[in-house]
Amino acid sequence: MTEYALGIDLGTTNSCVSIVEQGKPIIISNSAGYKTTPSIVAIAESGKRLIGQLAKRQAITNATNTVYSTKRLIGRSINDPEVQSCIATLPYEIVEGPHDDIRVVMRDKQYSLPEISAMILGELRQVAENYLGRPITDAIITVPAYFNDAQRQATIDAGTIAGLNVLRIINEPTAAAIAYGTQTNKRQTIAVFDLGGGTFDISILSIDSGIFNVLSTTGDTFLGGEDFDNRIIEHLVLEFAREYEIDLRDDPMAMQRLKIAAEKCKCELSEMKQSEINLPFICTDASGTPLHINTTISQEQFENLVIDLVKRTLKICQVALMNANVTQNDIDDVVLVGGMTRMPLVQQAVAEFFHKQPAKNINPDEVVAIGAAIQADGLVNQGTNHILLDVTPLDLGIAIHGGKFHVITPKNTTIPCTNSVVFTTSFDNQTSLRIVVLQGEQQQASDNQCLAEFTFSGIRPGPAGAVDIQITFDVDADGIVKVTAKDLETQHEHFVTVSRSSNLTPQEIERMAKDNADYLLSEKMNADLKQAVEYLKLSLKSLRELLANNELPAPIATFTNNLLQRGEDLVKSPDNVENVNHMTADIDNAISLINEGSIA
Repeated sequence: MTEYALGIDLGTTNSCVSIVEQGKPIIISNSAGYKTTPSIVAIAESGKRLIGQLAKRQAITNATNTVYSTKRLIGRSINDPEVQSCIATLPYEIVEGPHDDIRVVMRDKQYSLPEISAMILGELRQVAENYLGRPITDAIITVPAYFNDAQRQATIDAGTIAGLNVLRIINEPTAAAIAYGTQTNKRQTIAVFDLGGGTFDISILSIDSGIFNVLSTTGDTFLGGEDFDNRIIEHLVLEFAREYEIDLRDDPMAMQRLKIAAEKCKCELSEMKQSEINLPFICTDASGTPLHINTTISQEQFENLVIDLVKRTLKICQVALMNANVTQNDIDDVVLVGGMTRMPLVQQAVAEFFHKQPAKNINPDEVVAIGAAIQADGLVNQGTNHILLDVTPLDLGIAIHGGKFHVITPKNTTIPCTNSVVFTTSFDNQTSLRIVVLQGEQQQASDNQCLAEFTFSGIRPGPAGAVDIQITFDVDADGIVKVTAKDLETQHEHFVTVSRSSNLTPQEIERMAKDNADYLLSEKMNADLKQAVEYLKLSLKSLRELLANNELPAPIATFTNNLLQRGEDLVKSPDNVENVNHMTADIDNAISLINEGSIA
């Protein structure tokens, strides 16, 4: 039997799932017929989870219990400046978790961000299982190339909570390159320009005979379509305040309506010269008079609002080219990824920057999931004929004297790799050394992410500067880091393997996975009960029609009417599937006997 594995693009705004079927990657449409599912989760008043389109439809009337854009926040500390800026603008409540992490509140219950992502992943998994008609657990999930270890591990945690076996986490631009590269046998260097809903990545890759070699990758995890939407929202809020002296930011429902209108306007302006925004009864003034928004935004206006955002992407592209040691003229093709690349201004800017028109044979919404599915299929079926050489997304190093960050493995180093630096002792007769392993790009050690710390003891005593200690970083193909400290004279050494860590403990992940499984089981039981009741209703209808068209002996009529009443009572208050099915069977049996004349 063919083994299936999912390729999942877990996006900020929309998510997508793909599989390889009969050797070809396909995108699986959800129950509404769409190939992408909104990355939105809500809790209804009944406590039921609403995911995707269902959550999006009720976002206006249930703004404080509808969560979106969590990919921007996952794996971050509550004290990050970017997080603090989001707290001020998002309609749902964000609070501090027990580990300096982020929790969102819906219906007075706190949820970790991996739990929210797990709900979306679970929905995508269900989409695939409905299509295949069988359970499926293996998956590759994509992340922005610029995600750090905590953000990557938080994504793995989300997969675990959703009941998935996460085979690997791969970078979104790399997945897009795999999808693109499998369509051509040409030796070439490509740029993958990935401007999605919440993040921006640019990767430079060489493709040659099935070998995908990432030359450099960089990006901004707080630059994407959400920022383009916010420029429209800010424009509308400012114009409304000028006209009516009312700040709509104080009204969560109004802001949710503005968000939906801004996203619609942005999409329309990718194809039209102007877009109309009509929001009747957006609020009322002090006298109770209803106020409305009825305006148009032209494509030129929109471009003027966001031109600085587009220029930011080009500055990052320049850094990527420098890190890869190539120029625009060395790039053979440009692959556009993410819905924002449909914007004419973005396409024009990319074409001018790279001196060539981007590739037109790739669907920017689907290419990442397709590439992930190709990679996943290769892992489970050992059928891959390509080799992926990825890079470290951020600098790796240690904290040194003076609170500085000393880089040992620079970012964009091809993995697997080994890098070493020799240090000396700082004072006489030093016998131990505290090693703090860091990831990031800031000069100050405290401004980077701490991956691990350990003490290297047993150093031979000696004068300051006379004892050489070699620090070695080994990074494997999956990005797992092993740090070794060695006294070069005595060969005494100590090492630690850095385990990726999010802000959740193993016990919390296990509990969340159980809670998720229990909820899904309860939902399935409810769905099974609902289906059983529908079957019972059909049987009751048949029995009523039979009684209306047949004159039965009094004792039989009494028995049948009693059976009918018990069935109707059970429809009103069904207790469990088994009892409902038994009642349906009793009624169906009575119908058969009446038809055969046996019951008379």
